[in-house]
Amino acid sequence: MQPTPSYPIGTPGQPWGDAERDQWRARQVRQRSHAEDVLRAIDALRSQWDVLPYGEVAYANTHHAPEHFPLQALRSHPWQPGLPSVLVTGGVHGYETSGVHGALRFAQQHAAEFAGRANLLVVPCVSPWAYERIQRWNFDAIDPNRAFKEGSPAQESAALMQLVAQHQAQYGPFAAHIDLHETTDTDESEYRPAVAARDGKVFEPGSIPDGFYLVDDTENPQPAFQQSIIDAVGRVTHIAPADDKNEIIGSPVVAPGVIRYQLKAWGLCASVSGARYTTTTEVYPDSPRATPEQCIAAQVAAVCAAVEFVCGAQ
Repeated sequence: MQPTPSYPIGTPGQPWGDAERDQWRARQVRQRSHAEDVLRAIDALRSQWDVLPYGEVAYANTHHAPEHFPLQALRSHPWQPGLPSVLVTGGVHGYETSGVHGALRFAQQHAAEFAGRANLLVVPCVSPWAYERIQRWNFDAIDPNRAFKEGSPAQESAALMQLVAQHQAQYGPFAAHIDLHETTDTDESEYRPAVAARDGKVFEPGSIPDGFYLVDDTENPQPAFQQSIIDAVGRVTHIAPADDKNEIIGSPVVAPGVIRYQLKAWGLCASVSGARYTTTTEVYPDSPRATPEQCIAAQVAAVCAAVEFVCGAQ
């Protein structure tokens, strides 16, 4: 058996300090533009949506030039009292491309189908620094999708939590929240080894599911909601099968393509609204059976199915 290679930063068995985090930052290369890909697309939708600035992410230290990223959301115009409200989030992990572009495409091409039936708040790119670097973590080597908790150390997570709290105080609760993600080969080649190195632990290799799956809430399971999304996405791309333990990424499969996590306890984005219907999507863009375009289409199909379900549930 081949030994597991060590991550190139840090000392095995010792958690990272400031020096190691700075080494990690030095490896992150800007590869695309949040302003061009996301903010420009949002700006083009001003005639159809309210564009809602909700803060900015700002990063700098003694070794890095300051960077500022405006945070923007799209809100149904007009917001209509009495209709069910749905929150759509993408890009919590910046490297998960189809979540960002799936949220934008839904806003561009499909949201009008629900006019007069549902109110929508769409946040296409929660983590812009990571989007530009095609990274999972933020500048501080924090995973935003474990940081949706009181006193969050992640600027991105704290800003979204504040947006949702303020929005719900003004307009009332959300009926549903769908959070758009990907599982990629780099989860095994880069991210999970980096987590182990950062935390001073031993990396234990896992496997990547081939296909689309959903993460329901252990504390608030909604099987009919999850099934409606699986049915819709199955017409666009393939659903991830269970492994030989009847699991997907170490969690028992409770229905085809569905597992459950403790969303709030883990600080996951899908817990942020406290909505009755919540889910996290996962597509696999590195699959030989799917293209990046199919992954975006799968995200759009998932959002459409989620909103349609909520409209029918009222």
